[in-house]
Amino acid sequence: MAENSFNIWLGLLGLLPLAVYIVLVFRDWEPLPATLVCVLIGAVITHQSLISFGDVIAKSMGSFLALVGLIIMLGRGLGEVLTETKVAHTLVHGIIYSVGVNTKKKLMLGIMIADMVVVALLGTMAGGVAIIAPIVLPIAAEVGLSSSTVAILFQAVAETALILGPFTPPVVALLGFTKLSYLDMLLKVAIPISLITLIPTWFMVQRIQRETEEKAAYPRQEGVTKFIPTPTSRRATLTFGLLFSVAIVYGIMVKASTSYVIVIMLGLALATGFVGGLNLDHILKVFVRGMAGNVGMFFLFVLLEPFINFIVQAGGFAALAQLFRPLIEIGGRSIVVILGGITGAFGISGAVVGELKTLHEMFLPLLSEYNVSMTAWAVALIVATRVTNFIYPGGNMFSCLGFAGSRDVKSVIKNGVVIAICQTVFLIFYAILFA
Repeated sequence: MAENSFNIWLGLLGLLPLAVYIVLVFRDWEPLPATLVCVLIGAVITHQSLISFGDVIAKSMGSFLALVGLIIMLGRGLGEVLTETKVAHTLVHGIIYSVGVNTKKKLMLGIMIADMVVVALLGTMAGGVAIIAPIVLPIAAEVGLSSSTVAILFQAVAETALILGPFTPPVVALLGFTKLSYLDMLLKVAIPISLITLIPTWFMVQRIQRETEEKAAYPRQEGVTKFIPTPTSRRATLTFGLLFSVAIVYGIMVKASTSYVIVIMLGLALATGFVGGLNLDHILKVFVRGMAGNVGMFFLFVLLEPFINFIVQAGGFAALAQLFRPLIEIGGRSIVVILGGITGAFGISGAVVGELKTLHEMFLPLLSEYNVSMTAWAVALIVATRVTNFIYPGGNMFSCLGFAGSRDVKSVIKNGVVIAICQTVFLIFYAILFA
């Protein structure tokens, strides 16, 4: 008995890197330095030498997380090509003007569709909203949308787009951890959570628009130059759309692995760039320039592998599972799913893929022991990462406020709390019914 107790406490010591990480990110440290500090703590706890630590880092270069980091870099490169060829701008322009901009509700719908498409395609929230904002803000000023309304729409829809796009970092990581197909994840997990997010948001923004349309109105912008698509940008957009659709359908048909994404992103960048009027040298320079913006993210994912493995090696997650066991013995697999979602939503913050990896490894022994449905577990992982961004003021929230030209944090958090409640309730019911 004493030996068992000693092992549990020793295992809990292995959670020190995770505890330090949580403290650091909530003190507004960037994920990369916070992760590096915690990797070093983990190395000390697991008695790594300089040689063994170097071997661990080298091994992590070939890990799944390193692959995700590479895909994120490639996605940033593709996004840069879409921006350079004005494909992203053409998409937004077409979406906004196809729904019409003569009423507030029509513009709200147009912003939501544009935000969804661009962020899902680019795989980056800040990059997608940065493209949308200059186009929609002058229209919002003319129609009378408040900056508070636009900020809420930017964030709520962009957060949703990140769990729908086939090549976004959260989706790539989620599919890798759960081994679900993209189609299964989309139909059984992502779309239901998206509806739980967007429907309450739609009703909330109607109310917030009424409350803020006078005090948070945009000034009318005279003489604003509006983007007008050219024949070249239209051809490049059509090419991109057709090839992207074919690639998705083919990938679903053959059940392509994660590495398929690498070929598709390179192929789309080249094809779109050529049709968009760029030569090979220009395409590659633009692509590499985009990738360079995510080198830090790639390094982060290389470090996440040893960060998690050191905790596992020290017995941290095994000890945590023992502490959870009394609750789980009462509620079974449903409690495993609910605990996972709530632990992530209210206890862990930071980079989304890192949070997904941490939660998955933390609960993996319980998932295996209780034979938990990976579909239900995917719901827990998504809710965990989305709720965090909706209720805690962070980079995603403040970037959307900045792009919308708003300082109304209160309204954005108010909507976030409503969404967090809806998603948590959905998680509980889903866990009970399908875990």
